[in-house]
Amino acid sequence: MNRLLTLALFALVAILPGCAYAGVFTDYAENHLVDALFRGQSLGAPATMYVGLSTTACSDSSPGTEVSTSGTGYARVAITSALANWSGTQAAGSTTASSGTNATTSNNGALTFPTPTGNWGQVGWVVIYDAASLGNAWVCIALSAAKNINNGDAAPSFPAGTLQIQVDN
Repeated sequence: MNRLLTLALFALVAILPGCAYAGVFTDYAENHLVDALFRGQSLGAPATMYVGLSTTACSDSSPGTEVSTSGTGYARVAITSALANWSGTQAAGSTTASSGTNATTSNNGALTFPTPTGNWGQVGWVVIYDAASLGNAWVCIALSAAKNINNGDAAPSFPAGTLQIQVDN
């Protein structure tokens, strides 16, 4: 079963301001959801998610090629899985559990990557992982346009409320 996860990222400051995107749960996430919902297995959802950037296409079966951490200043951005960090509605700042019909969450605070100290290359994808390095990809997002990120550029950031994830709506 290949469930699509509609993701909208309405602004990725210093990377792609004002763009919208679409993405999918990865095969890894889909298998864990099916096992948890129908087979009584533990979901194993991570306590912290890590937002990463990729220079090659990600998909439901591959995370693509993540920006190199060697001499570039790049690192994934951690966000703890908690009501205080992810809104329960489309509005940033909500700290209540999800309800209603929109099945949307967004970041309640800015998610800012480190300032580049080397060239990151042409970033065209966002991948959400369950570990600070390596780990498993849960979500793949293809950006509508790629952006070169170079040494000395401003730190790329998702301002509060702009990393929006909407499930099958």
